[in-house]
Amino acid sequence: MGTVTIGVSIAVPEPHGSLLQQLRAGFGDAAAFGIPTHVTLLPPTEIDEVLLAAVEAHLTKVAAAGRPFPMRLSGTGTFRPLSPVVFVQVVEGGEECARLQTRIRDASGPVARDLQFPYHPHVTVAHGIDEAAMDRAHAELADYAADWPCTGFALYEQGADGVWRKLREFPFGGAVVPPQGGCMERGTIPSR
Repeated sequence: MGTVTIGVSIAVPEPHGSLLQQLRAGFGDAAAFGIPTHVTLLPPTEIDEVLLAAVEAHLTKVAAAGRPFPMRLSGTGTFRPLSPVVFVQVVEGGEECARLQTRIRDASGPVARDLQFPYHPHVTVAHGIDEAAMDRAHAELADYAADWPCTGFALYEQGADGVWRKLREFPFGGAVVPPQGGCMERGTIPSR
């Protein structure tokens, strides 16, 4: 057995996920269709394939202790010039995401690791493309908004072709989602 590259994330549900993925491709990001639209909890991490069962057991425990929470995206941000990324901001649910990613990377677990940058929950909409396209992504999605109840997360594996595929979903242990402001399951890009 060899190594595999895994990641853990909260999927942005439909129709929001596909819309943001299509927009990302439209900005010229060639990786758009190989990466499901998501909020990262564990960045790409290489592990021995034999550890996958232990990782799944660990994620099952983390999810069992979790409770659903409202997620809301609104507006854009960027990590430039530090990193060539434009993203849609997580304006509600970020604290819960931060707690989850800390539990997932816990030193006692099978995927303990340090991060290259401080954790900042976000949804990437442009990465590593030319500056003009990054500026366009930042401007065109400045008024984007979407919200949904987050009820769990998923484990993904990156294939040899660079495409990320879902291995398994991990629903939270609780069933009640706190009320959210505004409409549930909406995603808008206001016309200018």
